[in-house]
Amino acid sequence: MRFLLRPMRSLFSGMLTLSLCGALHAAPAQLFPLSDVRLGAGPFLEAQNTDRAYLLALDPDKLLAPFQREAGLPLAKPSYGNWESSGLDGHMGGHYLSALALMHASTGGPELLARLNKFVAALKLCQEKNGNGYLGGIPGGSEVWQAIARGTMRADNFSVNGKWVPWYNLHKTYAGLRDAYMYAGNEDARAMLIALSDWALKLSAQLSPEQMQAMLRAEHGGMNEVLADVARMTGDDKYMVLARRFSHQAVLDPLARGEDRLTGLHANTQIPKVIGFKRIGDLTGERRMLDAARFFWQTVHDKRTVAIGGNSVKEHFHDENDFSSMVGEVEGPETCNTYNMIKLSGMLFLDDQQVQYGDYIERALYNHILASQRPKTGGFAYFTPLRPNHYRVYSQPDQAMWCCVGSGIESHARHGEFIYAHAPDTLFVNLFIASTLDWRAKNVRLTQSTRFPDQASSRITVDGDARFAMKIRYPRWVARGALQLRVNGKRIKAAGGPGEYISVERRWRKGDVVDISLPMTTRLEQMPDQSNYYAVLHGPIVLAAKTAPFANEKLNFLADDSRMGHIAQGPVCPLGAAPMFVSDTRQFMHRFKPVPGQPLTFAAPGLIRGLHAESLRLIPFFRLHESRYTMYWPYATPANADLLQAATAKAEAERIALDARTIDQVAPGQQQPESDHAFKGEGADAGVNQGRHWRHASGWFSYELKDPGGEARVLRLSYSPGDAGRRFEIVVNGRRIADVTLGAPEGDEIYTVDYALAPAAPGAKLVVKLVAHPGSIAGGLYGLRLLRQ
Repeated sequence: MRFLLRPMRSLFSGMLTLSLCGALHAAPAQLFPLSDVRLGAGPFLEAQNTDRAYLLALDPDKLLAPFQREAGLPLAKPSYGNWESSGLDGHMGGHYLSALALMHASTGGPELLARLNKFVAALKLCQEKNGNGYLGGIPGGSEVWQAIARGTMRADNFSVNGKWVPWYNLHKTYAGLRDAYMYAGNEDARAMLIALSDWALKLSAQLSPEQMQAMLRAEHGGMNEVLADVARMTGDDKYMVLARRFSHQAVLDPLARGEDRLTGLHANTQIPKVIGFKRIGDLTGERRMLDAARFFWQTVHDKRTVAIGGNSVKEHFHDENDFSSMVGEVEGPETCNTYNMIKLSGMLFLDDQQVQYGDYIERALYNHILASQRPKTGGFAYFTPLRPNHYRVYSQPDQAMWCCVGSGIESHARHGEFIYAHAPDTLFVNLFIASTLDWRAKNVRLTQSTRFPDQASSRITVDGDARFAMKIRYPRWVARGALQLRVNGKRIKAAGGPGEYISVERRWRKGDVVDISLPMTTRLEQMPDQSNYYAVLHGPIVLAAKTAPFANEKLNFLADDSRMGHIAQGPVCPLGAAPMFVSDTRQFMHRFKPVPGQPLTFAAPGLIRGLHAESLRLIPFFRLHESRYTMYWPYATPANADLLQAATAKAEAERIALDARTIDQVAPGQQQPESDHAFKGEGADAGVNQGRHWRHASGWFSYELKDPGGEARVLRLSYSPGDAGRRFEIVVNGRRIADVTLGAPEGDEIYTVDYALAPAAPGAKLVVKLVAHPGSIAGGLYGLRLLRQ
């Protein structure tokens, strides 16, 4: 089947839906092309300008190097380091191409377009040299892909044939070419994308459905989404067939049935898959795909999302009934997750114009996306710790090449995307962001003037003459009856309340003015599992306080080039010493007092207990940088405050003591910790058991650990009683240190066993290898720590 569709002007604009029988029908709403929206003065324009400078600071020649190396072409410059030279080589080049296209659409100007066209031209030479449509920077990729084409495949959660998430990596190239065509009109990029898609068709042609699904165990980005886009772009259904083959049934099936099986899964692996389900559903009308996407979004939004709009701990979905790891760990919500949840929210809005999507996007943009960008220099944060008194670290253009840098340079280039949307005779005002809109179909220009959130109002001025309904989002954070509308100074009765759109339908004339008053209140928001931690919000803005638990501490807020540089690795403050709210009742919001002359800044005299309590000020989290901070606060009454602090300290004492002894550690079965420790294996597999990750192998698997001071004396491994009877050897640097037969201690808890280590020279690397006995399995391993005596 072939279907001919016009090129997409932006990711959501002009979206058409293709039914199973091939008939086209318009989506209920559409977003405007990025090129039709321009940001005005405010935090989002500042973020966009900062991102533009960061984007231009990246060296195109270094980003091209992995592609040129794999194509056998000379390199103008060596590749960047970090993730760009440790297995994910080339992924940043794809992100860079997308970001150039998005930023060009959002801002115009010749420099970005010239860079984009030059980058595409250099990639085209690489693809032509490869000679088969392939284009990628994966080290030794040619051999890997040839083996896959022959059906030779070993895949687990983050590798295929020993390569780190190759389809995830390649997806960034696909998406970059798509975006270069969609947003910047580069025809070569379109032809290259189709050639790359044809290469994937040929590569996978002999793979059975079972082999395809086995391969999809490894993170593969949004391959199903981009192939669906190619189907739409070309009108050729063969790409849609491949998009379905790239849809991971182990995730799709339970979601389509309305079952939440997300606990323990790598979070950002799943969100792009679901975006792909939604795109396929949009283009084919497949209800199963659409139902899965809606259920996923609602589940993650309602049950796994914290105040800033983020989700996940250590990159994985936590138990929906236990958010303790959110405040216990320093690897909090990952920025990539929120970027993709915003994208999914916008897609769902087009089908069903619910305010909840706009409310979420607003919350996530202000409190996570804006907060993840370092002002002025434009560095990006990977994790946002929610642990009280911790902090973030930021990337630098010449060093860190993490996934959250890639999504970050894209994210701040698309802030104009969701502010407005339209149906044939309806304009949706979704976000209160200073901006101008050219609604070309109506020959109308609108200007939104606002200092929101510092000012709780916005003004929209109309330039044109047309009849349409203006639907304005009534946020849930505005009290019922409090939102006020005035048209040309005359108050309009708002028919609707929080969580609805207020509609003003009339023939609009040049010079018409709509004034929107959005009174904000200060309120508490409890941790979603109803545990004793609270965030403070003013309107949609999360407030936090800068804290300084250690006198004269000097932290480095800039990440280095190491594999684990994206984690803020400074001292962890005990939870028992965290500042807390102390009051006879939880009805204490009246004690937050605005600080005169400082917008969105609050003092709380007599409410906060802790170090420097009286001087703490709560400010918007997105303005809080280069400092330790507290965002989630425990609550106590005066009578039980000491008891709560003592109980918290006691509960954490064992962990703090263990962390003090720990030199290095690995979380088996989790992508980044294993990649950071040079995981290798034969016959290896990984999974989740009651929320705990494990790794085992029918052959062997190994990790490389660091012992800079030569202090390691104990290797502590964690096992499950469910694996009793398994037999394997533990080998360290080629020397067997133990023969293991797993036992079955009483209970079903994970247990630990310590193994003595001989002293090693300072700076030595320890390769720890578990080797299965014949007919048995090495592991399962649930944890690994290298300890001092």
